[in-house]
Amino acid sequence: MTPRPVLFVVDDEPVVCAIVKRLAEPAGFDVVACESAAEAIARMSERPADIAFVDLLMPETNGIDLLRQIRDTLPACDVVLMSGRATIESAVEAVKLGARDYLTKPLDFERVTALLKDVRDQAARRQRLLKAESRVAHELEFHGMLGRSAAMQEVFSLIRRLAPHVRSVLITGETGTGKELVAHALHRQGPRRSRRFVIVNCSAVVETLFESELFGHVRGAFTGATEHKQGLFEAAHEGTLFLDEIGELPLSLQAKLLRVLEDGAVQRVGAVDSRRVDACVFAATNRDLMQEVAAGRFRSDLLFRLNAVEVVLPPLRNRPEDIPYLTSAFVADCARRLKKAVLGVSPAAERILASRAWDGNVRELRNTIERACMLADGPYLTDRDVSRDSVARRPGEASALDRGLAPESSENVERDRLVEVLRSVAGNKQAAARTMGISRRAFYRRLERYGLHTASPTASTRA
Repeated sequence: MTPRPVLFVVDDEPVVCAIVKRLAEPAGFDVVACESAAEAIARMSERPADIAFVDLLMPETNGIDLLRQIRDTLPACDVVLMSGRATIESAVEAVKLGARDYLTKPLDFERVTALLKDVRDQAARRQRLLKAESRVAHELEFHGMLGRSAAMQEVFSLIRRLAPHVRSVLITGETGTGKELVAHALHRQGPRRSRRFVIVNCSAVVETLFESELFGHVRGAFTGATEHKQGLFEAAHEGTLFLDEIGELPLSLQAKLLRVLEDGAVQRVGAVDSRRVDACVFAATNRDLMQEVAAGRFRSDLLFRLNAVEVVLPPLRNRPEDIPYLTSAFVADCARRLKKAVLGVSPAAERILASRAWDGNVRELRNTIERACMLADGPYLTDRDVSRDSVARRPGEASALDRGLAPESSENVERDRLVEVLRSVAGNKQAAARTMGISRRAFYRRLERYGLHTASPTASTRA
């Protein structure tokens, strides 16, 4: 049975409380009458309100102050202010603070009844939405990933089939598609789920410290090595080692990594003996490693060693049917974390979200929703809310993906993206790397790869 919405009426005049109660109970509300703000706050902590009718002028605390307290403690509660001495100034201030409505005394019964009907219907919609979200999350969620599209359901099925048996997997896909989530899912579905899951960000490894970080070192091996240190490979013994952004690893380090993968043994820097290591090794990249091999930037033998099985994640633009479900999940999560009464997105906002190219994929969508929730003034995200973080472009300019054109190659698309992001941040490379969700080192490597390390933010997108 669906619980009845709760209405608090806060007024030091008992007759007003009685009138609101007489109108609200037949409309389907449980009514709690309070004669002071202090009593209301105390009772709301025991029984949260869906809506509160609050008198503007009370002896101890005025209605505006109580409105602020309610918005801080119960952001989902609608507040209606009532006053026998209404002014335009007080009405404007109430609306700015988030009041749903402003009523004058004596109360207009028809207006109150219509308002209660709207609130009751909204509460019913909220309950249906929560049930639908719960059902969707149960049916479509898989280890932190969400997708009803055939492409994502196939990825989930592949993970289930591979996890019990596989020891090395290459996970590929564009930035922001969820490659780390896939690695976690493979680990949690596999026989080593109770063991450690160790992450190595290959783009962030300092070349001179690579061997020490991954393989460890003995005391005195080099200046500053004051004690023995276990490497990340040893830390992942009998568990899983995840090599993120493997395509960013310099050639000079690829041979050292391959030797360990082939031998199953690590030798700490400065040590004489090696140590056996038994770890599943999952690697991820947003690059086409076959193209990297052809260009001489990645070792073919390392690729073949890592690529026993490949899991390919589709870009978000190729599974638009997942956008509403991802959006709903992100809104619910952000509203809970930010303590904001955001229920969903408006139809206009839905159209904008569905039409975006999403170069940053799911990560970009999540960031968009989080920013929109921070900026939102009402219960539903508007088209203005979700448009505020769009990448700045010159008037009339659009990327190849936004125009729906087939890119000449994945490299051209990425080069266009680099130039576009640089332009949007006026050439600030640190800000550009942050926008793309990669490390500064990885960003500088890509600039050098495409000959953009000296490019201005207005440079052409073609050489």
